[in-house]
Amino acid sequence: MAFCSEKIKPKMIKIAVVGDVHDQWEEEDGIALKCLGVDLVLFVGDFGNESVDVVRRVASLDIPKAVIMGNHDAWYSATEWGRKKCPYDRTKEDWVQEQLDLLGDIHVGYSKLDFPTLSLTVVGGRPFSWGGPDMKFADICKQRYGIGTIEESADLIHASVKSATYETIIFVGHNGPSGLGDRPEDPCGKDWHPIGGDFGDPDFAEAISLAMTENKIIPLVAFGHMHHTLRHTKQVIRKRVFRSPEGIIYLNAATVPRIVENVRGKLRNFSLLQMEGGVVIQVSSAWVGDDFKVASEEVLYQQPDKVVQAV
Repeated sequence: MAFCSEKIKPKMIKIAVVGDVHDQWEEEDGIALKCLGVDLVLFVGDFGNESVDVVRRVASLDIPKAVIMGNHDAWYSATEWGRKKCPYDRTKEDWVQEQLDLLGDIHVGYSKLDFPTLSLTVVGGRPFSWGGPDMKFADICKQRYGIGTIEESADLIHASVKSATYETIIFVGHNGPSGLGDRPEDPCGKDWHPIGGDFGDPDFAEAISLAMTENKIIPLVAFGHMHHTLRHTKQVIRKRVFRSPEGIIYLNAATVPRIVENVRGKLRNFSLLQMEGGVVIQVSSAWVGDDFKVASEEVLYQQPDKVVQAV
């Protein structure tokens, strides 16, 4: 006897992306994420200037997560001028390594993390990225990862793609890839003098391109670093979402400051995404209040003709 097969609806996945933290992470942020009911949290770095305590709190968060370190997370270690301002004895302590030890496998810089319950892999770009066409902060990449050139960096990111368990891959970087525009208000555009120019990471772009040629499903590339508020003008803010012709959503999540206060209390910013069947169907910027409910939400992208559940 033949039976009609019922079509199984793809699982809806809720993802939160936490933009540049800059010392703004509290116990209430973890509670807010629990109340939002997210399946996965992505942190794009800049927890503070080698802020071990902030990273410790993030590492203890009891929600599936992936993290990449930003340039501020090696602020006193990656350059000569930073080392001169270092507030601790670098011959006895290494705050960069302390952060990496706390995070362990959830740090995906030059690495990957599989999420079996979600059937996807998160691949990280170059950790500690400053952005731009050159390998700024090159010393730390050479010392810790043996990487000296953009080409070597792209190859190492691509190696994580090739080792991914799942065909669906979400990329996470501190800075975004090159190729998203050269205007100052573009996702990785240069907003300081001289104004203009693409300040994305070319090695990140190359690794994403290689993954596309291998027919990987890439619903999302999440990053931060280039703050939404532009340095040269207050008239506009940075473009936060870009959808490529291939359907990849590129999200700059760097709302800074991410915690603000008003007469009603604190508001906490999260970028929220809903994904179904390997496709991002909605992206929003949400502010969560002291009652752990969404106080305001701006929809940044929605797939045409798609009805999306309220957060």
